[in-house]
Amino acid sequence: MTTPPGRARLSRVDALRERAAVAADVRALSTHPDVIAVQVERVRSQVDRLMWTGILLGLGFTMVNVQTFAAVGATPGSLRWLTAWLLDPMVSLVLIAILRAEQITARWQVPVTGPWARRTKWFSFAATYAMNTWQSWTDMTAAGIVLHSVPPVLVLCAAEAGPYLRDRLTEAVVLAVRHHRQLSPAPAGIDTDVVSGAWTVPPPAEPETATDTATGAVEAAAPDTTATTPASRAARTPRRRAARPPRMLLPDFVKLARDQLTASTHLTPAWVREVTGCGRGMATRVAATLRAERDAADAPVKAVSRVEGAREAA
Repeated sequence: MTTPPGRARLSRVDALRERAAVAADVRALSTHPDVIAVQVERVRSQVDRLMWTGILLGLGFTMVNVQTFAAVGATPGSLRWLTAWLLDPMVSLVLIAILRAEQITARWQVPVTGPWARRTKWFSFAATYAMNTWQSWTDMTAAGIVLHSVPPVLVLCAAEAGPYLRDRLTEAVVLAVRHHRQLSPAPAGIDTDVVSGAWTVPPPAEPETATDTATGAVEAAAPDTTATTPASRAARTPRRRAARPPRMLLPDFVKLARDQLTASTHLTPAWVREVTGCGRGMATRVAATLRAERDAADAPVKAVSRVEGAREAA
């Protein structure tokens, strides 16, 4: 028994409609901020494990060379020979502590905690590199220099790249949340911030009051019960389509930051991100633009000061 052409056509349409609905659900879930956050956290865990494995293997490779450097001329098994094994762990543990702290600060996009952390990290790398390659530089063997230079330099590169990668992964989640809020319409009665995409609830309106002219008493107006149901509200006001907020460009962020800028403001990318909500790269460009404007405005004053100083010196 053959299927009628009309019924076959309808079955294909139903199948395509069902596949389109499934594809729409998959696309909506794949771009949802929570799903993106889970995927980013999985990638972040893989990056952390691989980074730490490479760093620990590199530090373990340098341990023997550092011990040989510290125990030169000592008898194997003597107190000096045994104490030389403590030199490399002493430097490596301090380095690992700094890298562990940077892992957490970069995860939450906290600025660098100060110059001493970076100085200590670079001193640890320099000390490890010098002790690891000292004998090769003394003998001037190219193969030994390359062999003993690769592990410390690789550890340095991994330590410098790790915080940046973690910061970018966190920024990906933040941008996904902001993009989702900009594209999804806000619920009824809720305003959307154009810059951050956050939803804000306006304050409730005060009830209207009426004054009796005869007694002077103030009476609260009866609530409009017809406006409480969704059907009556839709009948009174036309449905408004959720307009997509305009995309913020560099001039928009510069104008927004310029309005918040004062003479005592320490103009940094972190301050620009705080007042505008833009990303790290955009904040750097905005800060550079504002610094150029400030320098251009201060140039005539500095020129007059130099002229007056020259006159006074003459």
